[in-house]
Amino acid sequence: MTTESKFDPKDMEFRHLGPSGLKVSLFSLGGWLTYGGTQKGNVVKECMQAAWDHGINFFDTAEVYANGQSEIEMGRALQVELGWPRDEYVLSTKIFFGTGRKEPNTRGLSKKHVVEGLKSSLARLQQPYVDIVLAHRPDAATPMREIVEAFTQCIRNLNLAYYWGTSEWSAMQIMEATQIAEKYNLIAPIAEQPQYNAFHRQRFEIEYAPLYKQYQYGTTIWSPLASGLLTGKYNNGIPEDSRFATNQSFFADTIKELKSEAGQAKIEKVKKLTAIAERLGANASQLALAWCAKNENVSTVILGATKVEQIIDNCKALKLLPKLTPEVMEEIEQILQNKPTPPPAFGRVRRPIARKLKL
Repeated sequence: MTTESKFDPKDMEFRHLGPSGLKVSLFSLGGWLTYGGTQKGNVVKECMQAAWDHGINFFDTAEVYANGQSEIEMGRALQVELGWPRDEYVLSTKIFFGTGRKEPNTRGLSKKHVVEGLKSSLARLQQPYVDIVLAHRPDAATPMREIVEAFTQCIRNLNLAYYWGTSEWSAMQIMEATQIAEKYNLIAPIAEQPQYNAFHRQRFEIEYAPLYKQYQYGTTIWSPLASGLLTGKYNNGIPEDSRFATNQSFFADTIKELKSEAGQAKIEKVKKLTAIAERLGANASQLALAWCAKNENVSTVILGATKVEQIIDNCKALKLLPKLTPEVMEEIEQILQNKPTPPPAFGRVRRPIARKLKL
């Protein structure tokens, strides 16, 4: 039986997800704080279709997003309304926080919740499997070997996923999980889902650096626009339809900081970045997204959108990438003034050895 292809990559760039053979679009679409929460019904399908029409093949959600409603909304769009061939899109969900139930085994990373939580996610998504399942946070209450065994069981024995990864884990925790997998013939994680943007850099650029080098660890980054701060929309206050306004309790600390001296300093930086973007024929959002994508250790940049127009606008950041020359990147650094500093090597940096090819 031949399946008719419905995917057109357009001018999208694709990168391997970590050390795996799986390729994901440089920009992807996620459901955090949007689908199943503030956005339901046709708009979910329309946003996903707009992403697809711009070459996006990767879609991300989690059990905790809107207490399972995000999975339900995105799952209905995928299974009932959009009708895309299952082998043409990449789908991820995340397990840890549960969906708000009080029974203690309905959250965390015990083998019970990893397996049963993923089964529940798949039921909401109306899917037989996800391509990648992520441990949404580390679990100090569960032995690391049990966690690695649980995700291995989901992949190797139950066929509920092809790969697993982490989200907001420390580099040390990721290394521990990888070493346990190697020691006990289990399956190691392949990617981390961390926050990364021009105002949030330390962990991604410094702490995770050994992971990229040793394991080719992948990344599916979230909040590339710093929850909208880097778009410039908060330069003159908080708009009524903005994420800070519709999720005030979640962003309470961020809103408070925005009014502080440090917050106003960030606003001034955004204004200067906007000037660079306009000079390059783009806007502040597109520059912020392209800046993230310029980092070769970013596998995919997760977009969050409540409107089709936002996705169309965000995807134009692809055309900005060639314009981010070393000179422009340095100009941006001079504005940000926050480039993380690697730990001192005391002159003990290993230089690559030039090897002669035997003919």
